[in-house]
Amino acid sequence: MMFKMKMLAAALAAVAASGAMAAPQDLGKVEQAAPAQKLTVTIALSLRDRDAAARYLQEVHTPSSPNYHQFLTPSEFRARYAPSEASVAKVSARLQAAGLSVKRVGSTLLQVSGPAATVQKAFGAEVHVFQNKTVVQGAAARYTAPVRASTPGVDLSDVQAVIGLDSRPHFRPHLRQLPNHLQASMDKSASAVTTGNAPGKWTVTDLARHYNITPLYNKGIHGKGATIGIVTLASFTPSDAFQYWSSIGLNTDPNRLTVIDIDGGPGAPSDDGGSSETTLDVEQSGGIAPDAKIVVYQAPNTTQGFVDAFAKAIESNAADTLSVSWGEWEWFDQQAQAVNPVGGKSANVLQTYHDLFLQAALQGQTMFAASGDSGAYDVNRAAPLPQYNKVLSVDSPANQQFITAAGATTVPTTLTFHPNGKEMKVKIPTERAWGWDYLGGLCKALGKDPVACGIFPVGDGGGVSSFIARPFYQNWLPGMQNSPAGQQLVDSSQNPPQVIATLPANFKGRNVPDISMNGDPETGYVVYYTSSKTGFSIQTNNGGTSFVAPQLAGITALLNQSLGGRIGLLNFSLYGLVATGHAYHGSGRHGAPLRDITAGNNWGYNAHRGYDQATGVGAPDVANLDAALQRYFWF
Repeated sequence: MMFKMKMLAAALAAVAASGAMAAPQDLGKVEQAAPAQKLTVTIALSLRDRDAAARYLQEVHTPSSPNYHQFLTPSEFRARYAPSEASVAKVSARLQAAGLSVKRVGSTLLQVSGPAATVQKAFGAEVHVFQNKTVVQGAAARYTAPVRASTPGVDLSDVQAVIGLDSRPHFRPHLRQLPNHLQASMDKSASAVTTGNAPGKWTVTDLARHYNITPLYNKGIHGKGATIGIVTLASFTPSDAFQYWSSIGLNTDPNRLTVIDIDGGPGAPSDDGGSSETTLDVEQSGGIAPDAKIVVYQAPNTTQGFVDAFAKAIESNAADTLSVSWGEWEWFDQQAQAVNPVGGKSANVLQTYHDLFLQAALQGQTMFAASGDSGAYDVNRAAPLPQYNKVLSVDSPANQQFITAAGATTVPTTLTFHPNGKEMKVKIPTERAWGWDYLGGLCKALGKDPVACGIFPVGDGGGVSSFIARPFYQNWLPGMQNSPAGQQLVDSSQNPPQVIATLPANFKGRNVPDISMNGDPETGYVVYYTSSKTGFSIQTNNGGTSFVAPQLAGITALLNQSLGGRIGLLNFSLYGLVATGHAYHGSGRHGAPLRDITAGNNWGYNAHRGYDQATGVGAPDVANLDAALQRYFWF
């Protein structure tokens, strides 16, 4: 049964990447079919004292504590909380005795490699090579996956996770491009924009104006001395970013970009592989903080590649702030715990993320993750309607406690459409949660229901995690919810219908997102991009929460320069401002640091006063946020 569930998860993941079910061919055991020469896996070990690390995290973010902002170096983290040298040596010796090579690549991670037969025997997994009959978006021609389990040949009692036996690409970028039938012609005279570019053609200059970043620029704050890290699963063309920055008048250092390939890298830039995602991540973050350096950690689109990229970015400690815009429904990561074929040993990828991000927060690195673009129904981008039913669900890794989940809004404008030759205007009077429910009238005029029209469930990701516990900074804050009851993913195409997953009800889970900014493609952005199919172009009406995560990383680089050091986990400050009543009210000559978004929804949750699962705590007013951080949290 557990391998049946594994293949279901893999199949749904394929849908997430391609929109169609792939039909891979099993080529047999990995040592008998290419690639046969070697397998490499990543092993995660447990932290020595996870509770003590979490307590110190609170201290390092509490202004009244003597440890406030006493961030750790990677070596200090390893000495205090990582597995001891003796524990690492014990595990390494067992693996080496089995004929494997072992290298420590992080505070809790080991890289283990050897001949395929030796790896399979050590971990009790028969691994096969699969060939995709047709290569689809984000999918490799060949990948490996375990098909049956046996007793491991190595004592794995000290191992938390074994990652890398399954190399199928399955993470998706949180980028949305506007379909032609939803394309509007902008009536700028009716728009809320009075200067700059119209929504849909925004650059970072327009974003800076709207969210009050410009006063920081006027004070000479452009991110100097800060480093932004981008964790991604696709390569890009660096000249696109430099051309974008030059086009909006930014004079940037030609040597500001560093690209680091993880696990061999993701290969050449590719439309199908998601290179547009990496491109916009670099353009947006680097455009907001033009004096900051940027390090791109790019890895293959596998769980192992994702984990290894995070580990490199965190262990090197070079980046002050990190952004990631890739993810998947959190159940897929949770399933790794139940189906990893290592003698029944858990391979909890969610726990591995937790420990990595905890280390980053203790080092003062501020992390951001896109919350997803399928509204409150994250799984339904992977399991499309109507074959599957609606399931309230959230995305990983935005669901993690020690990362700031980036949601998206729609900014005020008036959109003009011409369905069937008749003019129709849709007015967005105030900034609202991004959900394409406001296009329902247009779809009706086109004779399409919301699913056929492509507007449901498009919107910013938000809701309640079914697997990640609510972090202490969200406790006692009004607006928090538990996971809803009755959430089962059912494949109705089967006879009888098949229940694929049942989510726990009333779980006191992590609420997402944390903070939001403009991310609706209707009011979205320009991207300079070199397509692997059509060459260079300037694209308009791009959106998604994948814009907001790197934008927040760029903003954090500005705040780091202004404040003279790292901020650490931003959620402490955001929720602290809300809890103390300082979030939505100004003080002195400064206005409110946060703008409460009270309109709109993401199909499952409504925006309202205070925290909500559609926009989090709202949107930032960056100059006022900078002033508030200095007033309340920086000494």
